[in-house]
Amino acid sequence: MPARVDNARALTASLGLAPQALGALVFTLADRLDAPLAIKEIASGRYVYANSRMDTLVGRTADGLTDEDWLDPGQAATLRTADQSAMVQTLPQVSEHRIERKGGRREFSVTRQALAAQDGGAPRYLCCLWLDQTTQRQHETQLQLALQQLEQQQQASEAFRREMQDQGLRDTVTGLYQRAHFDDQLRREVDLSSREHREFALVSVALDPLADDVKAAGPEARQRVLEALGRLLRSNTRAMDASCRLEEDLFAVLLSGVGLATAHARMEGLRRQCATQIVMLNGRDLGFTVSMGVASFPHTAHTQEELLNAADAALAEARRRGGNHVTLASIRFEMS
Repeated sequence: MPARVDNARALTASLGLAPQALGALVFTLADRLDAPLAIKEIASGRYVYANSRMDTLVGRTADGLTDEDWLDPGQAATLRTADQSAMVQTLPQVSEHRIERKGGRREFSVTRQALAAQDGGAPRYLCCLWLDQTTQRQHETQLQLALQQLEQQQQASEAFRREMQDQGLRDTVTGLYQRAHFDDQLRREVDLSSREHREFALVSVALDPLADDVKAAGPEARQRVLEALGRLLRSNTRAMDASCRLEEDLFAVLLSGVGLATAHARMEGLRRQCATQIVMLNGRDLGFTVSMGVASFPHTAHTQEELLNAADAALAEARRRGGNHVTLASIRFEMS
């Protein structure tokens, strides 16, 4: 410690610093941290003192050099800007710097403190203590990467769980929800609409009898038709709606918050898409049509059972008309 005290006093005197400006504590701190320590003349940017660790960082004796002598212009300019900023502050200033030299890159946290002059004038010198943060930053980067990978794995696991859960509710041929999901969604829609006094539509959909040549093509042709119908039903419904396969050739669509007229218009568009859909098998267009019955809650029915019966009755009427038809359920009028 006496040697450090003498060193501090000698340097303080030679630079004309105030007695309290630079103490042995600075040198002790640099030694304990095994950190580069330097003092710059701010006007010229010239190093007037550098310890051995600073010399090692620079790659030669740093005394008398400027940052431009050992760094590229961009890095030197960044250090110069930080120096100028620290000179007008009364408290120590800390900034982060990335030093790239000889194909290597190191990251430092540099603490700067303007040194008070003995004559009370403006500070002329700046003390800079460099702390190597390279290893710490590498560990932080590795930790961040590990956390990101863990988050991605968790997201993938959750997506897989939901997919498996969803697949358990869907028909494997059409990709539509199965009967259990339909019954649950229908109960929810009836309850929600009853409480909030809003409407929704239920559509019963049936695949019309296939043409004789399509039947003759066997099970694969029938599966192609069902797959195409499933795609059309999914693409014509929103996330809040539900398209379901109830039986072999019977389907249902729940249209949340949709009235009778809007539901009819949307289903008429779907009917036309089905009638014009090209379904190829072995170079032959299979073709298919559907019949639909549209009912709404509460305009055509006031209970869940009534709604199902109204949609089925409208579907039966569409079939009676020869198929490839959309029929509306009758609106109920109650006598006051």
